[in-house]
Amino acid sequence: MNAVLVFVIIFVVIALAFDYINGFHDAANSIATVVSTRVLTPGRAVLWAAFFNFVAFAIFGTHVAKTIGGDMVNIGLIQDDFAFRKLWVLLCGVIGAIIWNLITWYYGLPSSSSHALIGGYAGAAITANGGFSNGILISAGWIKTVSFIIISPLVGIILGFLIMVAIMWIFRKFSPDRVDRLFRKLQLVSAALFSLGHGGNDAQKTIGIIAAALAASNLVPDAAKNVPFWVVLICYAAIGLGTLSGGWRIVHTMGSRLTKLKPVGGFAAETAGAAAMFMATYGGVPVSTTHTINGSIIGVGATRRLSAVRWGVARSVVWAWILTIPMSGGMAALLFTLVQLGYKLSA
Repeated sequence: MNAVLVFVIIFVVIALAFDYINGFHDAANSIATVVSTRVLTPGRAVLWAAFFNFVAFAIFGTHVAKTIGGDMVNIGLIQDDFAFRKLWVLLCGVIGAIIWNLITWYYGLPSSSSHALIGGYAGAAITANGGFSNGILISAGWIKTVSFIIISPLVGIILGFLIMVAIMWIFRKFSPDRVDRLFRKLQLVSAALFSLGHGGNDAQKTIGIIAAALAASNLVPDAAKNVPFWVVLICYAAIGLGTLSGGWRIVHTMGSRLTKLKPVGGFAAETAGAAAMFMATYGGVPVSTTHTINGSIIGVGATRRLSAVRWGVARSVVWAWILTIPMSGGMAALLFTLVQLGYKLSA
């Protein structure tokens, strides 16, 4: 077995570890509302979400994977002045994202695994390139992705608000008990839809980074454009298994601390989030499921009154969003600097 193949196998294992961590870190995105409204127990909720995370591979293409793999960083510009330099860039990017994910998970902050990954990838690539020169970052991909840091939660807020208002008007003559019984059933559907959107968008980010590694190593030169099916399958399996392990610290923040939800509110939030995720995924935009569902929950809470949303908690969540790309990028940059130093010292 040659050295390149060994390195790529190690990289794939670590990337799948990121995918798994993404699953349990972002499990809250799929199950927080359905757990907080007590429609499902936590155990049944993660099983429900994990199943739909996995089967999303049969519904969505690889548009997001292609954005991550080829439209964010021009990795071909990085010079191979020591062994596996391009692969080290990708590996340091993934590890930087893992570190940031674990930090935010520990403190119960629902940050974006998606933005942690692209931030880590960019930080390592910029360091390897010696700066931003030569077009190391592809502006079109970054404009599309960064703009959705703002757009996705706003879409979630607006759709959550509008769907909740529409439900309140349509069911205005129903008794509260009847509405509650109906939406306890409907929330199973909305949770499944959001889990499909979560798996469809988030698993593709790991698919994209593995495809980039296969292309950079020349093992599968066209992997960034024609992603091998085995990569798709293992990435969806990893995120599904990660979701099975749950993420209870973040569930608490999203499901109860942002605003109190009833089944009807949970349905509205999940439906709004699912609609936004489906649109972004088919458009090839690597958005944050965390941002989207948080926005949807806030939009639903605002239909009661603005004070129903706990804005202090929301502010801490926003700070986690703002810091994710630079912090994961900084960690990846530091890791790559240490790798370079190690090669120089050993030369």
